[in-house]
Amino acid sequence: QVQVKESGGGLVQAGGSLRLSCVVSGDSLKYYAIGWFRQAPGKEREGVQERERVSCISSSDSTSGDADSLEGRFTISRDNAKNMVYLHLHRLQAAATGVSSCAAELYSSCSGPTRMDYWGNGPLVTVSS
Repeated sequence: QVQVKESGGGLVQAGGSLRLSCVVSGDSLKYYAIGWFRQAPGKEREGVQERERVSCISSSDSTSGDADSLEGRFTISRDNAKNMVYLHLHRLQAAATGVSSCAAELYSSCSGPTRMDYWGNGPLVTVSS
């Protein structure tokens, strides 16, 4: 069974940095687009239509970013040998609180949250100011 596991989330002060990790098991990462999404505080995890895409990397390694509203800097990278995707978050502001949801879509370019096939359930980013 394909599983997506997130790690690296937690509390960070405004202006700080984090690196989030997403590891895929049960299949090869190279077949999937991986997106990172923001789960706004108070929202249910299963309400994926409520999630805002932060960044995405396709199975062919093209990338996209949608995080202008969150401020800061977000950089996504892929390591197929480790079945892992990283999201580097720099100069974080309070608007980035809730970023941590990693999702995978098979044989895909990046798409919206309702199109993703598998979701992680790791700790969310909380930015304190």
